[in-house]
Amino acid sequence: QVQLVESGGGLVQPGGSLRLSCAASGGTFSDYAMGWFRQAPGKEREFVAATRKKSRNSYYADYADSVKGRFTIYRDDFKSTMYLQMNRLKPEDTAVYYCAAEAALALVRPEYWGQGTQVTVSS
Repeated sequence: QVQLVESGGGLVQPGGSLRLSCAASGGTFSDYAMGWFRQAPGKEREFVAATRKKSRNSYYADYADSVKGRFTIYRDDFKSTMYLQMNRLKPEDTAVYYCAAEAALALVRPEYWGQGTQVTVSS
């Protein structure tokens, strides 16, 4: 029912920035909690950031401790797109980043996943 497509990944030097995008289709975007997960080589997929509905067009943002203060999640419901602005990137941020969605007020058990976009932080 819902399709998610990530974009914006790439190679960046430590301390640099990237902005990831997640374009959604096939559902009513505002009905879904949205978020980002990542998976590094040899490691389990981990939570990065998520939105949680506050009102009809207002959201809270939640972050993993490892990215708090460096990453910002936001969404544009008119464009059915969610973003992850990543600043002061570190080599340990290297991973495949996945967009996730759930028909709920908060992202607890994601129902839909994108294909992922590679982020590599290296000199």
